[in-house]
Parts: sequence; C-alpha cells; structure tokens
Amino acid sequence: MLNLIALLVAIGTGQPAAVASEAYRPQYHFSAQRHWLNDPNGLVYFEGEYHLFYQYNPFGERWGHMSWGHAISSDLVHWHELPVAIPEEPDTMIFSGSVVVDAGNTSGFGSEGHTPLVAVYTGFQRSGAGLQRQQLAYSLDRGRTWTQYAGNPVLDLGLKEFRDPKVFWYAATHEWLMVAVLSDQKKVTFFASPDLKHWRHVGDFGPAGAVDGAWECPDLMELPVSGAEGGSRWLLKVDVFKSRVAGAGAQYFVGDFNGRAFTPLPSETGRTVDWGRDFYAAASWAHLPAADGRRVWIAWMNNHEYAQEIPTAPWRGAMSVPRSLSLRERDGSYELRQSPVAELESLRANHRRFGGLRLTGVLTDSNIDRTTSTSVLPRLSPSAEILATLRPGDSSETGLLLRVGGRQRTVVGYDVAQRRLFIDRTHSGATGFSDRFPGRHFAPFELDHGELKLHILLDRSSIEVFAGDGELVMTEQIFPAPTSVGLRAYARGGTASLDSVDLWDLKSARER
Repeated sequence: MLNLIALLVAIGTGQPAAVASEAYRPQYHFSAQRHWLNDPNGLVYFEGEYHLFYQYNPFGERWGHMSWGHAISSDLVHWHELPVAIPEEPDTMIFSGSVVVDAGNTSGFGSEGHTPLVAVYTGFQRSGAGLQRQQLAYSLDRGRTWTQYAGNPVLDLGLKEFRDPKVFWYAATHEWLMVAVLSDQKKVTFFASPDLKHWRHVGDFGPAGAVDGAWECPDLMELPVSGAEGGSRWLLKVDVFKSRVAGAGAQYFVGDFNGRAFTPLPSETGRTVDWGRDFYAAASWAHLPAADGRRVWIAWMNNHEYAQEIPTAPWRGAMSVPRSLSLRERDGSYELRQSPVAELESLRANHRRFGGLRLTGVLTDSNIDRTTSTSVLPRLSPSAEILATLRPGDSSETGLLLRVGGRQRTVVGYDVAQRRLFIDRTHSGATGFSDRFPGRHFAPFELDHGELKLHILLDRSSIEVFAGDGELVMTEQIFPAPTSVGLRAYARGGTASLDSVDLWDLKSARER
C-alpha cells in the first residue's frame, strides 16, 4: 500500500528540451563562458548599465591567476560578458574590491567629458612577504578598458591579511569611506579619503559574532526599515571563511554608523545572511539611481569546501540571482529581508496554478523510488519558479520534492517539531565529487499562523528558497540528471495540505 500522496498531477510541460553537452549550465544565473569564477567585485551602475566584475581565472577551471572578469547588463537579467577588465600583474594577483563613479573627479583621473570609474581593490603580492595592499585602476570609457594607477599601492599596512575594500561616498563628511577587513584579527576597519589616493584610519569594528574563521568581503549599507519604526538603519555584512575543510558563510549586524564607527544595536549579535551552503561574498551595487529606491546585491553561488570539484565544464562557478534588500523591525529586533529582483519575472512562461491537495502518509526511500519512473512523473522544467503554500496540519514533516527522477530528488521540507526548514540534497544527483556536498541542511523558521510560504527558483544546477516574506533564504547547488523533472509534495507522520502552487517555466537569459 503506497502511503505517499504526492499528487502534483501531471502539469504538461511536455518532453524536456534537448540537453546540450553543458548539462548543468545555468540558464538565468550568470556564469562565465569558460573557466573559474568566484566572488563578485566592483558592482556599479553607470549610464544605464549594471556592471558585474568578479574574481576570475582566465586560464583554467580552478582557482588561480586572479584577475577581474567583467559582464554588463541593462536589466540585471541578461548579461553580456566582456574581456578581462583588470588582469593579474607579474607579481600581483587582483583580489576583491569595489568600483565607484567619481562624478566630482576628486581623483583627478577624469578628463573633459569623461567621468572616471575608479576600481579600489586588493593587490596580493605572490612573492616576498606576500602582502595584501590596496590599489587603484580607472576607466574613462564606461568600464571597457582600465589603467593601473602609477602610484599604487595607495594603502599599505605591511600586512598579509588586509583586503576586500568596499568604498562609497559619505555625504555627511564629504569624503570617500573604505570598509576593509583585517581578516586574521576578525575586524572590519574604516578609512577616509578626499581623493581615493590618500587614506587615513578612522575606526574599527570587531571581533563580534562568528569569529571561528577569517573575516572577508565586508559591505556596509543603509537600508529602509519596514514595521512600526520605519526610517532606516545601517547593515554591516561580513563573510566568515572557515577554510576549505570547515566551510564558509556570512553574518550581518544592524546598527548605527557615523562615518567613523559602526555601533550595533544591543540586540544584534550577528545573524546569518543565507542558511544554505552556497551563498558567499555578497556585494551590493553602487550608484543605483535614487529613483530606483532599492539596494541590490548578488553573491558567489558556491562553497570553497568543494568549489574546485563541482562537475561542470568548461566553466566552474556561478552567481546567485540579484536580490533586493530591506530590513523588518519586530519587537526591537531587525531582520534582513531578501527577494529576487522583479526584473526576473520577465523570464516567466507557461504559468500553471493548482492546489487544494491533501497530503498524508510516510515518505521512505522505498516508496519514493517506486513512484518515480520517468514515464509517469509530472514534468518540471529544469529552469522554473515556484510559489507554494503548505500547511503542516498534524504531520511531523511536509514539503516539496523537486527534480525527481529514478532515485534522484531534492527535498525542501519543514520539520514541525524542531521548527526548522531544510534542504536535503543527499539524493539530488551527482554528489560523489565531495563527501562534504550531500546532506540535509537546516534553518530555524517559525510558521506564520501555521502556514509555510515558499518562493523557489530552480536552475539547471541550483535552488534558491525564499521562505515567508524573504526573512529566511537558503541557496544550494544541485546536479541532477536532465531527465529528473518530477515535482511532488509529501507529508510524514500525519496529514498536511498543499493549499496552492503557482508554477512557471523560466526562459533562458543566456546569450545566443
């Protein structure tokens, strides 16, 4: 007797499209045409273009020869890859940093009719002492070509762990501010400059929160607050690199900033940015139009524990979708809210809606395998968007099975007793490249009046889950077979309900 009712009845997307040799190539997440990429860098909007720079190895599919790759977009959805922007130098790799629009030509790099874009980044000295120093490059042709500043480095503390400058204009003091990290000291450090060339130290923050790894990739931004208080607060994000053995993640603090010091609110001790395994080094776009009224960031969708082993070629590494950010105040505490940018809705096609399904039974490996013959499964596009509302009822666990086929499935579920959302990629497809890849990964989550709202973005090799109103996000890679296209719902230990599902296929945003 089959106990699983997984009746997302066949929804008729037809036969899956022919799969190219690059079976896992993302269709609407940015990936370079070839070779390795990791952290996003230098995100800036200028003259109608969103610029995405990123750590890039022009010579292979593993980390090395760090340079700045470059892509542009007019809508945050369709990206056009450009040649390498800032290549490594003979003895210096080009590490992470930021780009600003120097509209007032404070740097003196501009010329008549040409506003300079200025990149501020870490130069890593490969030989000698192996120092990390802050350097400049500038562009006068809308980011197409870059010139290294002859006076580099512009900030040298004689340290091996001083990196990842995020620079922005601070109007209150009429000067540039740099937010960087002293990685081994678990500190964020602040500098100020009138011209991007000459910097003075003005303050530090930390250690605080998670200190069990090196601090990296800081970002500092003022965000609007929804809730009773309204107004705005400052958010400081810093990633915690725990080495390739222990993993990596990111934390954020909410507080006040006066141009010299960041002061977290008493209730803020460090919160998790994304509870999945594959969201790192998030960076926000600078100089978004004031009329836009939003802050947007993007992250590397990977994990250093296994990033060099994931089964992709001739590329390795991709970005998350761009996400809009805000803060929600509740009882004096602040939560980061993240949501996919609205522009992604332009990719929606073949909308289907259904629901009102009763889910009961016990999910086991044996009965799920008996129901996943590809000849009888509902079809789910490898690139899809899902809005679902479930109610656990008296079940102990409920959720969705995605990319089901043969013995493969990725589970997005809710553990009622533990009040935790989870992604389980134990049987998600190719997992044998690393013993640290499979597993069930949890995040604490409180239901809203017994209701679980999920917004899920699937691509050929990733899943991003936004729960509730975006107060919890989980991002993970998956590598299922192209024939794994099933979609089901399930319950364990009682009866749950699937109230509604909206499902869209997502068109490819890749260049043709």
